[in-house]
Amino acid sequence: MTVVTSQSPSGERVGLTANSFTSVSLDPPLVLFCPANGASALPILRQSGRFAINILDLDGQSVANRFTQRDVDRFGAHDWLDWDGVPVLAAAKAAFACSLYADHDGGDHRIIVGRVERLALDAAREPLLYLHGRYRRVHVG
Repeated sequence: MTVVTSQSPSGERVGLTANSFTSVSLDPPLVLFCPANGASALPILRQSGRFAINILDLDGQSVANRFTQRDVDRFGAHDWLDWDGVPVLAAAKAAFACSLYADHDGGDHRIIVGRVERLALDAAREPLLYLHGRYRRVHVG
């Protein structure tokens, strides 16, 4: 499960929960996610041309839920880092700071491809999954 965040040139932070995230290419390093056309964060994300994909860990359910709500301060309840003007969740399992590489029509969604410019990984954190309408954990063994 991921939260995608961005910031406008005037400093307005926006974000959305996205469970459609995948790698695309190693050379150049590309990833994609697919937000709904009506996502409130989409205009600023496209305008800024920069965003972060924050991979949530098992404790990230509250973050995922908060970023699906309207009329709340989505950034207020958690700690954030500033990666050169892009907000990154301090407690993320992993984070990718990206520049907008491509923006494609995907029906009622957009297919947003980002070029990874910076990344961080906390290997000790277990990732949060969302499958069949529920949050789940990876079972190894």
